[in-house]
Amino acid sequence: MQRLAICLIASALLAASIDAFAQEIDATSSARSRILPKVLSTDIPRYDHVVVAIMENTSDSTIIGNTAQAPYINALARIGAVFSDSHAITHPSEPNYLALFSGSTQGLTDDSCPHSFTGLNLGSQLIAAGFTFLGFSESMPSNGYTGCGSGTYARKHNPWVNFSSGTNSVPSASNLTFAAFPSGTTPDFSTLPTLSFVVPNLCNDMHDCSIATGDAWLQNHLDSYVQWARSHNSLLILTWDEDDSTTSANQIPTLFVGAHVRAATFSEHIDHYSVLRSLEDMFGLSAIGGAVNATPIADSWNIFADGFE
Repeated sequence: MQRLAICLIASALLAASIDAFAQEIDATSSARSRILPKVLSTDIPRYDHVVVAIMENTSDSTIIGNTAQAPYINALARIGAVFSDSHAITHPSEPNYLALFSGSTQGLTDDSCPHSFTGLNLGSQLIAAGFTFLGFSESMPSNGYTGCGSGTYARKHNPWVNFSSGTNSVPSASNLTFAAFPSGTTPDFSTLPTLSFVVPNLCNDMHDCSIATGDAWLQNHLDSYVQWARSHNSLLILTWDEDDSTTSANQIPTLFVGAHVRAATFSEHIDHYSVLRSLEDMFGLSAIGGAVNATPIADSWNIFADGFE
């Protein structure tokens, strides 16, 4: 009997010990579930500032991985989201700029100038919703300039100037030279609008000059913004109008760099309409034109469902 009683007591103590250990594990797991974010959010973060920089006529394969000619862009690729299946809409240049800005090529199949359109566009959408928009064009002779070209400036790469009348017009005050972009030793990027486009001139955008020239221009003129953006809820979108051929593939580099961006390569198919749709969703705007049926880019953001990055 004494031996049986000892066994019963030992069994009870063991059961109590196991139960306490199980409770401790449950408590630890519960605490971890509260501390660690579990699921990446599909929401697109709303940025204070977005800069969209557009380069020219270069295919993805000649930029990504080409550290000899494009060391800066490839450095950005290591800290940003790289889209390995990104495409332009058509050839040549001008219809692609219009597609990205207005959701439509506006029926253009060439680089002709001038044109005037009255449809919805990203600039007018932002302004109507209480946000701000500016376009910065390098080598444009003066703010508000509407001529078709001057030196290394080409209006065909400046889509907002084509929307100058009607209810969807973009104010001439939004059409600025690149000299108005914050620069100097202590540039104040907080003065940038909600969203801006940056268009280098025909040399620095790689259209007439080398990849290395464009790469150096980006580093010299936009790296300060990139470094600032990463800690100031801001974003750089770097893309190209079209590739360097007339083939239907039309595959281009596209990178997102800034705050809340996952440093990774993403393989889903995207195009100019996908980028436009993502920007419209970002600011709660209605999708327009080709962006209506485009899928917004939702997997490149380093935002978790519980709000922690």
